[in-house]
Amino acid sequence: MSQDNWIISATFAAYVVFMLYLGWRASRRLRDFRDYLLAGRGLGRWVTALSAGASDMSGWLLLGLPGYAYLSGLEAGWLVLGLAVGSYANWRMVAPRLRPATERAGDALTIPAYLERRFDDRSGVLRITAALLVLVFFLFYTSSGLVAAGKLFEEVFGLPYLGAVAVGTVVIVVYTLLGGFLAVSWTDLAQGLLMAAALLVVPLLVVALQGGPGASLAELQAKNPALLDAFSDAGGEPLGLLAVLSLMAWGLGYFGQPHILARFMAAKSVDMIPAARRIAIAWTLLGMLGAMGVGLTGASWLDPALADGDAEKVFIVLTAQLFHPLIAGLLLAAILAAIMSTADSQLLVAASALSEDLYRAAFGREASDRRMIAIARAAVVTIATFAFLLATDPDSTVLDLVAYAWAGCGATFGPVILLSLYWPRMGRASALAGMLGGGLTVWGWKTLEGGWFDLYELLPAFLVSLCLCLLVGWLRPATAQR
Repeated sequence: MSQDNWIISATFAAYVVFMLYLGWRASRRLRDFRDYLLAGRGLGRWVTALSAGASDMSGWLLLGLPGYAYLSGLEAGWLVLGLAVGSYANWRMVAPRLRPATERAGDALTIPAYLERRFDDRSGVLRITAALLVLVFFLFYTSSGLVAAGKLFEEVFGLPYLGAVAVGTVVIVVYTLLGGFLAVSWTDLAQGLLMAAALLVVPLLVVALQGGPGASLAELQAKNPALLDAFSDAGGEPLGLLAVLSLMAWGLGYFGQPHILARFMAAKSVDMIPAARRIAIAWTLLGMLGAMGVGLTGASWLDPALADGDAEKVFIVLTAQLFHPLIAGLLLAAILAAIMSTADSQLLVAASALSEDLYRAAFGREASDRRMIAIARAAVVTIATFAFLLATDPDSTVLDLVAYAWAGCGATFGPVILLSLYWPRMGRASALAGMLGGGLTVWGWKTLEGGWFDLYELLPAFLVSLCLCLLVGWLRPATAQR
């Protein structure tokens, strides 16, 4: 290994040790199962905001989005716009109502538990169905993070892909096992700050080295002017309505992401939500604009250009070319931060579904907190193992895996959560119909192609779920179901 790689490796190792230290510190504050799953509902505004943002964006922010912008140019701006609007709407419409609603619902610790109690479902069908759907889609979501980890270690250290994925999995599992939700939230705060800094530093340095924004734009214009047109693709063909709708529709996914909603549930009080919202939206905008900047400046700087299959490595390649190994190590650690900040949250949500919503409902209603924490930790290892198996294909792309999981959770839970907070006629039957309709539409739409089936599956699935909720709610209002 070269001296440069030794320096980068040492930086990575120091970062990983720091994350494990935070996990250990959080473990010292665990008192009961409520602490393990929601940190005792005691998160402050900065931790709530940056933990929600970091767990949302994942390795997609430093690999998937820069790679997409590298290949497609300003076309990626439609995706950023949709996500920015969706994130703001989620903080504005869901956060201030979900926090007290879950407390009123018997201090529900998970989304499936909240739905069961909100709709007075004594059969357990609603909770079990929701938990199973969380497990299915979060396996793909967690797998996307492990794929990103494999690509990072493979590119930086030349490690075999499977070995790299295994190392990333072990690190994430260890600190999630130790400290639960508090460890995940503390590490997300640190990782969110590092991600934002890295995404701003890299494109700004490229622009400075090229002689300013004008010179960078001129360089990009000379290479491919279509990249600077938000209304055309990289080949210069006009973007169709389906393409724009597909990109904008990503914003609908926010309403149904359990790992983001869990941050709202864990906030210390409703009064701090507005301050947390401002911090979160500022971080999200800076991060996504920085990611687009990485892709665009990479397209203007790199010569020869990256192959299409390597586009998601544009941040890694720029960092290696531009910075001293010590700084490069810190910036590349931001990718690991992005991966870990989401994968740990997904692992914990999936483990919560397995332990709190399936095990406790079926076998352990009187189980002690100590036993439930042990079950949750066993669930973390189980989910991580299956996600690792899904990530063993080195040809998987981070963006494709994230897109499927994002659509699944967004369509399955988004309309149900929104209507549970705003519509009194919403009941158990309409919630169940909405969840199943949304989830099945995502699966079915994904298997078809051509014409309208090229539309991102989240939009039709969200609309199907919403319509089913409204239709069944009107036919069988909540009062008639209790």
